[in-house]
Amino acid sequence: MMVGTPVLREKTIHINSAILASRSPFFLKFFSNGMKESDQTHPTIRIADTEENALMELLRYIYSGKLTTTEPSLLLDILMAADKFEVLSCVGHCSQLLTSLPMTTESALLYLDHPCSTSLSAEVEGVICAAKEFLANKYNDFAKFQHELMNFPLAGIEAILSSTDLQVIREDCIYAFMLTWARERYPELEERREILSSRLLPLVRFSHMTCTKLQEILACSDDDIDHEKVTKRIAEVLLQKAYPKQMEGALAADATTCWQFTEREYKYKPVKLVTFDRPCPQVIAYLDLTREDCSRLFPSGHAWSHDFRLAGWKGSIYLSPVCTMNEQSKLSTFGLQLIGFGSTDLTVDIEFAARTRSSGKFVSKYSCKHTFTSAWLKKCDDLFGVPWSAFIADDNLFIDGVLHLRADLAAVQQTEFHA
Repeated sequence: MMVGTPVLREKTIHINSAILASRSPFFLKFFSNGMKESDQTHPTIRIADTEENALMELLRYIYSGKLTTTEPSLLLDILMAADKFEVLSCVGHCSQLLTSLPMTTESALLYLDHPCSTSLSAEVEGVICAAKEFLANKYNDFAKFQHELMNFPLAGIEAILSSTDLQVIREDCIYAFMLTWARERYPELEERREILSSRLLPLVRFSHMTCTKLQEILACSDDDIDHEKVTKRIAEVLLQKAYPKQMEGALAADATTCWQFTEREYKYKPVKLVTFDRPCPQVIAYLDLTREDCSRLFPSGHAWSHDFRLAGWKGSIYLSPVCTMNEQSKLSTFGLQLIGFGSTDLTVDIEFAARTRSSGKFVSKYSCKHTFTSAWLKKCDDLFGVPWSAFIADDNLFIDGVLHLRADLAAVQQTEFHA
């Protein structure tokens, strides 16, 4: 016998052809004149060894209308067999059982990874959607489960990275994880490039990555990614950032990419930057917070923006919205902090502003002069001069549910510039 030749094993099953034919169009044709097997004295069906248990369960169902198992893997196999042999009532019964079973990580990954015929797509759609939702909810804290996710199959990774509710420090972390995961799971370069290009890169929200990371990706020369595709995506992002109104129509017309610009639950909020080197170093940072973002700050929380830089000062700067309580009045208010970590001294003019619905413009709320040192914090504990309850309900500040903040930093003392 040649190596690799399949071993055929015969098993005789006594059945009632009339019952099978009445339950299944496949068997009706099988036992009539529709198939060549109908002329045989002992009609034969050839199946793979892995299908045997499922077929036996299917035959029991045809006779009794019941299934003896609630094991997800076997139920899926029975579902496939029921589809193959056109026992539609069993297809529906399996789908109902699968939907009613408690979802676990193992069963969710099984449902997503199980091969499914096109004809079954509607029947298992509910199960697959439930599996994706379960994984997205259970693993929504990306940093907490990042190590565990390294052992997940592709289908599970896709379900989790597709979620807009994924809580992650910044989108940069998603891109870095994606590369690490792909390199470990797919050692062959060509297969890895294909998986990254067709399955994983479309899940990265490039529009919410930091400028530093985008520049790093553009400068990268490794072979893992299709640089032409990635460069095209980043170009779209930069155009959208630079010309949001002009690009709005083009992005809306492409339904396949619109969702990629949706912001996730980032722990570090993205900022939009305008920078100047002359006549003096200046950076203007725009930070948008939804009413929900602000509500999560109460009663004593804070958030962080992506870091940004000011030419002439060696270090990173962060915006940090915060909810603080006045010790005397016991009233909570909305505050805004600037936090920096660096290695040189630099004096700057600082202005905080917020856009209002009534004016349609940014209105200055706070200004000061401050000297940056190696580590510093400058804050305004009550940016709007009202209690928290009045702030959070103010529709003049929350334009369509979004608070628009601006921080303007301009150097006034040039000590050690390295532009």
